[in-house]
Amino acid sequence: MVFDRIKKVVCEQLGVSEEDVKLETTFEALGADSLDLFQVVIELEEEFDIQLEDAENMKSIQDAVTYVNSKIA
Repeated sequence: MVFDRIKKVVCEQLGVSEEDVKLETTFEALGADSLDLFQVVIELEEEFDIQLEDAENMKSIQDAVTYVNSKIA
């Protein structure tokens, strides 16, 4: 499932626990700054073998899931 893979990447990159990462969770709530988000995007691109443009529009985990799903569909 895409969400589980994204959650794993987010937890590894941001050093947060899995309980903190839900679909409605924002990256800001996880304490991510722009550099952190950049690292998450790079890892997601590698994890899913995709290119993420407009990644600055990803504000929440749900946004990331929706965006990745649109790229791998």
